[in-house]
Amino acid sequence: MVQVQEATESDLNSLCAIDRLVIGSSERRSFLSSAIASRHCYKAAINGEVLGFMVLEETFYGHAFISFLIVHPGHRREGIASALIEYAESIAPTDKLFTSTNESNVEMQRLCEALGFVRSGNIENLDDEDPEIVYFKQVTRNSDTPSHSNY
Repeated sequence: MVQVQEATESDLNSLCAIDRLVIGSSERRSFLSSAIASRHCYKAAINGEVLGFMVLEETFYGHAFISFLIVHPGHRREGIASALIEYAESIAPTDKLFTSTNESNVEMQRLCEALGFVRSGNIENLDDEDPEIVYFKQVTRNSDTPSHSNY
């Protein structure tokens, strides 16, 4: 079973190791450390092993935005990304949740659409020859259950 919780500084090496596997860069260590310190970084683990993470911010025109979501390549299709996104929905500090992915990332597009996100637009020129697709989801909450926001 996937367990999602706020990442701590002691998780930083695990997050960076996953990031290097997927993106091939160690340049984001400072970004991830800052996201952990500001309580915007969440990890997904199975049996205590960190296998994915996301950064959920309130930086997209004042709305909740999953700016970063990575799952260990050897553990994809195990529900880790879905668990992270569903957790984001449960704690999102706004009723609108956004995320984005490259046009070339068909797997993430399918996941977003399967989880009820709709395409909200494109951003050209972030990555050469690979437009960014923005996704949106209206977050619905049970009126008896407030957001679990840490913001």
